Amino acid sequence: MNKILIVAAAATVALSCQKTEEKTGQEAETPVGTEVVQPGNGGFATSVNIPGELQAFQQVDLYAKVTGFVQKVLVDVGSNVAQGQLLAVLEAPEMKAQISAAASRLKAQEAVYLASSATYERLAETSKTPGTIATNDLDIARAKQQADLAQLEAAKAAFREVSDMQNYLEIRAPFSGNITARNVSPGAYVGPSGKGSEAPLFSLVQQNKLRLVVNLPETYTGILDKSEMITFTVHSLPGETFSGRISRNAGALDTRLRSQRVEIDVENGNKKLLPGMVTNVTLPLSGSTKALSVPYTAVLNSTTGVYVIKVENGKAAWVPVSTGISNDSVVLVTGPVSASDVLVKYASEEIRNGQEVKVRQ
Repeated sequence: MNKILIVAAAATVALSCQKTEEKTGQEAETPVGTEVVQPGNGGFATSVNIPGELQAFQQVDLYAKVTGFVQKVLVDVGSNVAQGQLLAVLEAPEMKAQISAAASRLKAQEAVYLASSATYERLAETSKTPGTIATNDLDIARAKQQADLAQLEAAKAAFREVSDMQNYLEIRAPFSGNITARNVSPGAYVGPSGKGSEAPLFSLVQQNKLRLVVNLPETYTGILDKSEMITFTVHSLPGETFSGRISRNAGALDTRLRSQRVEIDVENGNKKLLPGMVTNVTLPLSGSTKALSVPYTAVLNSTTGVYVIKVENGKAAWVPVSTGISNDSVVLVTGPVSASDVLVKYASEEIRNGQEVKVRQ
Protein backbone atom coordinates (compact mmCIF):
# COMPACT_ATOMS: atom_id res chain seq x y z
CA MET A 1 0.00 0.00 0.00
CA ASN A 2 2.85 2.40 0.87
CA LYS A 3 4.61 1.63 -2.43
CA ILE A 4 1.47 2.52 -4.34
CA LEU A 5 1.25 5.89 -2.54
CA ILE A 6 4.91 6.65 -3.24
CA VAL A 7 4.51 5.85 -6.95
CA ALA A 8 1.37 8.00 -7.14
CA ALA A 9 3.13 10.91 -5.44
CA ALA A 10 6.09 10.59 -7.80
CA ALA A 11 3.79 10.58 -10.78
CA THR A 12 2.02 13.67 -9.49
CA VAL A 13 5.34 15.48 -9.05
CA ALA A 14 6.54 14.46 -12.52
CA LEU A 15 3.28 15.60 -14.08
CA SER A 16 3.53 18.91 -12.25
CA CYS A 17 7.12 19.43 -13.45
CA GLN A 18 6.13 18.55 -17.00
CA LYS A 19 3.31 21.14 -16.94
CA THR A 20 5.69 23.74 -15.52
CA GLU A 21 8.25 23.08 -18.28
CA GLU A 22 5.55 23.23 -20.98
CA LYS A 23 4.30 26.50 -19.55
CA THR A 24 7.82 27.92 -19.43
CA GLY A 25 8.46 26.86 -23.05
CA GLN A 26 5.21 28.42 -24.17
CA GLU A 27 6.12 31.68 -22.43
CA ALA A 28 9.53 31.63 -24.14
CA GLU A 29 7.91 31.22 -27.55
CA THR A 30 5.44 34.02 -26.92
CA PRO A 31 6.58 37.01 -29.06
CA VAL A 32 7.74 40.03 -27.10
CA GLY A 33 6.35 43.48 -27.99
CA THR A 34 8.80 45.17 -30.43
CA GLU A 35 9.02 48.86 -31.26
CA VAL A 36 8.94 49.56 -35.01
CA VAL A 37 9.61 52.48 -37.35
CA GLN A 38 9.06 53.33 -41.02
CA PRO A 39 11.88 54.59 -43.30
CA GLY A 40 11.90 58.26 -44.19
CA ASN A 41 12.98 60.29 -47.21
CA GLY A 42 16.76 60.21 -47.67
CA GLY A 43 17.16 63.76 -48.96
CA PHE A 44 18.96 65.26 -45.97
CA ALA A 45 22.24 67.16 -45.77
CA THR A 46 25.27 66.37 -43.68
CA SER A 47 29.03 66.81 -43.88
CA VAL A 48 32.26 64.86 -43.69
CA ASN A 49 35.70 65.88 -42.43
CA ILE A 50 38.62 65.06 -44.74
CA PRO A 51 42.26 66.15 -44.56
CA GLY A 52 43.51 68.48 -47.29
CA GLU A 53 46.62 70.35 -48.31
CA LEU A 54 47.21 73.97 -49.26
CA GLN A 55 49.26 74.47 -52.41
CA ALA A 56 50.49 77.56 -54.20
CA PHE A 57 48.13 78.66 -56.95
CA GLN A 58 51.16 78.97 -59.24
CA GLN A 59 54.61 77.58 -58.61
CA VAL A 60 57.65 77.40 -60.87
CA ASP A 61 61.34 76.53 -60.79
CA LEU A 62 63.42 78.94 -62.88
CA TYR A 63 66.36 77.55 -64.89
CA ALA A 64 68.81 79.18 -67.28
CA LYS A 65 67.97 78.75 -70.97
CA VAL A 66 71.53 79.41 -72.16
CA THR A 67 74.91 78.47 -70.80
CA GLY A 68 76.75 81.23 -68.96
CA PHE A 69 77.93 82.66 -65.68
CA VAL A 70 75.83 84.50 -63.13
CA GLN A 71 76.79 88.17 -63.19
CA LYS A 72 74.22 89.63 -60.77
CA VAL A 73 71.66 88.24 -58.32
CA LEU A 74 69.03 90.85 -57.50
CA VAL A 75 66.68 88.93 -55.16
CA ASP A 76 66.94 86.53 -52.25
CA VAL A 77 64.76 84.08 -50.32
CA GLY A 78 61.59 85.80 -49.12
CA SER A 79 61.67 88.58 -51.69
CA ASN A 80 58.31 89.74 -53.05
CA VAL A 81 58.63 90.18 -56.79
CA ALA A 82 56.30 91.52 -59.48
CA GLN A 83 55.62 89.96 -62.85
CA GLY A 84 58.46 90.78 -65.28
CA GLN A 85 60.85 91.90 -62.53
CA LEU A 86 64.53 91.22 -63.18
CA LEU A 87 65.85 88.50 -60.86
CA ALA A 88 69.34 87.78 -62.16
CA VAL A 89 71.68 88.67 -65.02
CA LEU A 90 73.93 86.17 -66.79
CA GLU A 91 76.92 86.77 -69.04
CA ALA A 92 78.07 84.69 -71.99
CA PRO A 93 80.99 86.32 -73.90
CA GLU A 94 80.79 83.84 -76.77
CA MET A 95 77.26 85.00 -77.49
CA LYS A 96 78.58 88.43 -78.56
CA ALA A 97 80.74 86.71 -81.15
CA GLN A 98 77.74 84.73 -82.39
CA ILE A 99 75.72 87.92 -82.78
CA SER A 100 78.57 89.60 -84.68
CA ALA A 101 78.89 86.61 -87.01
CA ALA A 102 75.13 86.52 -87.65
CA ALA A 103 75.10 90.27 -88.34
CA SER A 104 77.99 89.90 -90.82
CA ARG A 105 76.24 87.08 -92.68
CA LEU A 106 73.10 89.20 -92.85
CA LYS A 107 74.95 92.17 -94.36
CA ALA A 108 76.72 89.93 -96.89
CA GLN A 109 73.44 88.38 -97.98
CA GLU A 110 71.85 91.82 -98.29
CA ALA A 111 74.67 92.80 -100.68
CA VAL A 112 74.21 89.64 -102.75
CA TYR A 113 70.50 90.26 -103.02
CA LEU A 114 70.97 93.89 -104.01
CA ALA A 115 73.38 92.84 -106.76
CA SER A 116 71.11 90.13 -108.20
CA SER A 117 68.09 92.40 -107.93
CA ALA A 118 69.91 95.19 -109.80
CA THR A 119 71.02 92.74 -112.50
CA TYR A 120 67.50 91.51 -113.06
CA GLU A 121 66.06 95.02 -113.20
CA ARG A 122 68.60 96.12 -115.82
CA LEU A 123 67.94 93.02 -117.94
CA ALA A 124 64.23 93.53 -117.63
CA GLU A 125 64.55 97.14 -118.74
CA THR A 126 66.78 96.19 -121.70
CA SER A 127 64.47 93.35 -122.76
CA LYS A 128 61.82 95.91 -123.59
CA THR A 129 63.74 96.42 -126.87
CA PRO A 130 62.91 93.37 -129.04
CA GLY A 131 65.81 91.03 -129.74
CA THR A 132 68.25 92.47 -127.21
CA ILE A 133 67.90 89.97 -124.31
CA ALA A 134 67.04 86.31 -124.58
CA THR A 135 63.98 85.25 -122.63
CA ASN A 136 65.96 82.44 -120.98
CA ASP A 137 68.59 84.88 -119.66
CA LEU A 138 65.86 87.03 -118.17
CA ASP A 139 64.27 84.01 -116.46
CA ILE A 140 67.64 82.97 -115.02
CA ALA A 141 68.21 86.47 -113.61
CA ARG A 142 64.72 86.45 -112.10
CA ALA A 143 65.31 83.05 -110.47
CA LYS A 144 68.69 84.26 -109.09
CA GLN A 145 67.00 87.28 -107.54
CA GLN A 146 64.33 85.10 -105.85
CA ALA A 147 66.95 82.64 -104.53
CA ASP A 148 69.04 85.47 -103.06
CA LEU A 149 65.89 86.93 -101.47
CA ALA A 150 65.20 83.58 -99.77
CA GLN A 151 68.79 83.45 -98.50
CA LEU A 152 68.40 86.98 -97.16
CA GLU A 153 65.27 86.01 -95.21
CA ALA A 154 67.11 83.00 -93.75
CA ALA A 155 69.99 85.27 -92.65
CA LYS A 156 67.51 87.63 -90.97
CA ALA A 157 65.91 84.70 -89.11
CA ALA A 158 69.32 83.46 -87.94
CA PHE A 159 70.22 86.93 -86.68
CA ARG A 160 66.89 87.21 -84.80
CA GLU A 161 67.46 83.79 -83.24
CA VAL A 162 70.86 84.76 -81.84
CA SER A 163 69.52 88.13 -80.68
CA ASP A 164 66.58 86.46 -78.91
CA MET A 165 68.96 84.08 -77.17
CA GLN A 166 70.70 87.08 -75.70
CA ASN A 167 67.43 88.00 -73.97
CA TYR A 168 67.68 84.76 -71.99
CA LEU A 169 70.69 86.21 -70.19
CA GLU A 170 68.13 88.11 -68.10
CA ILE A 171 66.08 85.97 -65.70
CA ARG A 172 62.68 87.58 -65.05
CA ALA A 173 59.69 86.62 -62.90
CA PRO A 174 56.88 85.03 -64.97
CA PHE A 175 54.28 86.11 -62.37
CA SER A 176 54.06 88.01 -59.09
CA GLY A 177 54.95 86.02 -56.00
CA ASN A 178 57.58 85.12 -53.42
CA ILE A 179 61.06 83.71 -53.91
CA THR A 180 61.17 80.55 -51.79
CA ALA A 181 64.56 79.20 -52.90
CA ARG A 182 67.79 80.64 -54.30
CA ASN A 183 70.53 78.24 -55.38
CA VAL A 184 73.09 80.48 -57.13
CA SER A 185 75.52 83.27 -56.35
CA PRO A 186 77.45 85.64 -58.65
CA GLY A 187 80.06 83.73 -60.65
CA ALA A 188 78.16 80.43 -60.67
CA TYR A 189 78.12 78.46 -63.91
CA VAL A 190 74.58 77.70 -65.06
CA GLY A 191 72.88 76.40 -68.14
CA PRO A 192 70.55 73.78 -69.58
CA SER A 193 73.31 71.18 -69.26
CA GLY A 194 76.48 70.74 -67.27
CA LYS A 195 77.38 71.62 -63.71
CA GLY A 196 75.09 74.14 -62.09
CA SER A 197 71.90 72.99 -63.83
CA GLU A 198 70.89 70.28 -61.34
CA ALA A 199 69.03 72.72 -59.09
CA PRO A 200 66.93 75.67 -60.30
CA LEU A 201 68.24 79.20 -60.01
CA PHE A 202 65.12 80.28 -58.09
CA SER A 203 61.79 78.85 -56.94
CA LEU A 204 58.84 81.22 -57.22
CA VAL A 205 55.37 80.72 -55.70
CA GLN A 206 52.20 82.77 -55.80
CA GLN A 207 51.16 83.20 -52.17
CA ASN A 208 48.27 85.69 -52.27
CA LYS A 209 46.03 82.98 -53.73
CA LEU A 210 46.20 79.28 -52.82
CA ARG A 211 44.69 76.00 -53.90
CA LEU A 212 43.14 73.78 -51.24
CA VAL A 213 43.48 70.24 -52.59
CA VAL A 214 41.28 67.45 -51.22
CA ASN A 215 41.27 63.83 -52.34
CA LEU A 216 37.57 62.97 -52.09
CA PRO A 217 36.90 59.22 -51.57
CA GLU A 218 34.80 57.48 -54.19
CA THR A 219 31.98 56.99 -51.67
CA TYR A 220 31.27 60.73 -51.54
CA THR A 221 31.85 61.75 -55.18
CA GLY A 222 28.19 61.52 -56.17
CA ILE A 223 26.76 63.32 -53.13
CA LEU A 224 29.15 66.25 -52.73
CA ASP A 225 27.15 69.48 -52.53
CA LYS A 226 29.16 71.84 -54.75
CA SER A 227 26.89 74.84 -54.13
CA GLU A 228 27.68 75.10 -50.41
CA MET A 229 30.62 76.94 -48.84
CA ILE A 230 33.59 74.81 -47.81
CA THR A 231 35.14 75.50 -44.40
CA PHE A 232 38.53 74.35 -43.12
CA THR A 233 40.96 74.82 -40.29
CA VAL A 234 44.73 74.50 -39.93
CA HIS A 235 46.65 73.16 -36.94
CA SER A 236 49.01 76.12 -36.74
CA LEU A 237 46.14 78.64 -36.41
CA PRO A 238 43.82 77.18 -33.74
CA GLY A 239 40.45 78.83 -33.33
CA GLU A 240 40.39 80.29 -36.87
CA THR A 241 38.12 79.01 -39.62
CA PHE A 242 38.64 79.71 -43.30
CA SER A 243 36.25 79.23 -46.19
CA GLY A 244 36.03 78.94 -49.95
CA ARG A 245 33.99 77.42 -52.76
CA ILE A 246 34.76 74.43 -54.92
CA SER A 247 36.43 75.75 -58.07
CA ARG A 248 37.22 72.59 -59.99
CA ASN A 249 37.43 68.81 -59.75
CA ALA A 250 39.35 66.22 -61.71
CA GLY A 251 36.27 64.48 -63.13
CA ALA A 252 37.98 61.10 -62.76
CA LEU A 253 39.19 58.85 -59.97
CA ASP A 254 42.84 58.38 -59.15
CA THR A 255 43.49 54.72 -59.90
CA ARG A 256 45.85 54.39 -56.94
CA LEU A 257 43.84 56.14 -54.22
CA ARG A 258 40.34 55.56 -55.69
CA SER A 259 39.55 59.21 -55.01
CA GLN A 260 38.77 62.37 -56.96
CA ARG A 261 40.90 65.49 -56.74
CA VAL A 262 38.84 68.51 -55.66
CA GLU A 263 40.30 72.04 -55.59
CA ILE A 264 39.06 75.10 -53.69
CA ASP A 265 40.50 78.53 -54.48
CA VAL A 266 41.44 80.39 -51.28
CA GLU A 267 42.17 84.12 -51.22
CA ASN A 268 45.19 84.78 -49.01
CA GLY A 269 45.82 88.50 -49.20
CA ASN A 270 47.11 88.69 -45.62
CA LYS A 271 49.40 85.68 -46.31
CA LYS A 272 48.45 83.96 -43.05
CA LEU A 273 48.16 80.66 -44.83
CA LEU A 274 51.26 79.06 -46.30
CA PRO A 275 51.63 76.56 -49.13
CA GLY A 276 52.16 73.07 -47.74
CA MET A 277 49.90 73.49 -44.68
CA VAL A 278 47.76 70.47 -43.77
CA THR A 279 44.09 71.30 -43.23
CA ASN A 280 40.95 69.69 -41.84
CA VAL A 281 38.23 70.29 -44.44
CA THR A 282 34.48 70.07 -43.80
CA LEU A 283 32.73 69.06 -47.03
CA PRO A 284 28.92 69.35 -47.29
CA LEU A 285 27.10 66.26 -48.53
CA SER A 286 23.52 65.93 -49.77
CA GLY A 287 21.68 62.65 -49.36
CA SER A 288 20.24 60.96 -52.44
CA THR A 289 16.46 61.12 -52.73
CA LYS A 290 16.52 57.53 -54.01
CA ALA A 291 17.80 56.26 -50.66
CA LEU A 292 15.81 55.93 -47.43
CA SER A 293 16.82 57.09 -43.98
CA VAL A 294 16.46 54.89 -40.92
CA PRO A 295 17.65 55.29 -37.32
CA TYR A 296 21.12 54.00 -36.50
CA THR A 297 19.54 51.44 -34.17
CA ALA A 298 17.51 49.89 -37.02
CA VAL A 299 20.66 48.77 -38.86
CA LEU A 300 22.07 45.38 -37.87
CA ASN A 301 25.79 44.83 -38.52
CA SER A 302 26.30 41.09 -38.28
CA THR A 303 29.13 38.82 -39.29
CA THR A 304 27.23 37.89 -42.47
CA GLY A 305 26.44 41.44 -43.64
CA VAL A 306 24.40 44.56 -42.99
CA TYR A 307 20.63 44.16 -42.54
CA VAL A 308 17.44 45.82 -41.46
CA ILE A 309 14.71 43.68 -39.91
CA LYS A 310 11.38 44.01 -41.67
CA VAL A 311 8.10 42.91 -40.03
CA GLU A 312 5.96 40.97 -42.51
CA ASN A 313 2.81 39.13 -41.50
CA GLY A 314 3.88 39.18 -37.89
CA LYS A 315 7.31 37.66 -38.59
CA ALA A 316 10.82 39.09 -38.75
CA ALA A 317 12.62 39.12 -42.11
CA TRP A 318 16.28 40.07 -42.40
CA VAL A 319 16.74 42.31 -45.45
CA PRO A 320 20.29 43.00 -46.72
CA VAL A 321 21.01 46.68 -47.34
CA SER A 322 23.89 49.02 -48.12
CA THR A 323 24.51 52.06 -45.95
CA GLY A 324 25.40 55.56 -47.15
CA ILE A 325 25.98 58.91 -45.50
CA SER A 326 24.70 59.60 -42.01
CA ASN A 327 24.20 62.38 -39.51
CA ASP A 328 23.85 62.30 -35.75
CA SER A 329 20.76 60.08 -35.65
CA VAL A 330 19.94 58.48 -39.00
CA VAL A 331 21.73 56.73 -41.85
CA LEU A 332 20.85 56.27 -45.52
CA VAL A 333 20.17 52.73 -46.71
CA THR A 334 19.57 51.27 -50.15
CA GLY A 335 18.18 47.84 -50.94
CA PRO A 336 14.85 46.04 -51.22
CA VAL A 337 13.22 48.42 -48.74
CA SER A 338 10.36 50.87 -49.36
CA ALA A 339 8.95 53.79 -47.39
CA SER A 340 5.84 51.75 -46.51
CA ASP A 341 7.77 48.93 -44.84
CA VAL A 342 7.68 48.41 -41.10
CA LEU A 343 11.14 47.93 -39.59
CA VAL A 344 12.28 46.92 -36.15
CA LYS A 345 13.60 50.09 -34.51
CA TYR A 346 16.15 48.32 -32.34
CA ALA A 347 17.61 45.59 -34.54
CA SER A 348 19.39 42.76 -32.76
CA GLU A 349 20.64 39.29 -33.60
CA GLU A 350 18.35 38.02 -30.86
CA ILE A 351 15.48 38.64 -33.25
CA ARG A 352 15.99 35.68 -35.55
CA ASN A 353 15.02 35.57 -39.21
CA GLY A 354 11.48 34.16 -39.43
CA GLN A 355 10.72 34.63 -35.73
CA GLU A 356 7.26 35.84 -34.75
CA VAL A 357 7.24 39.51 -33.79
CA LYS A 358 4.56 41.29 -31.79
CA VAL A 359 4.46 44.98 -32.66
CA ARG A 360 4.33 47.22 -29.64
CA GLN A 361 1.45 49.69 -29.93
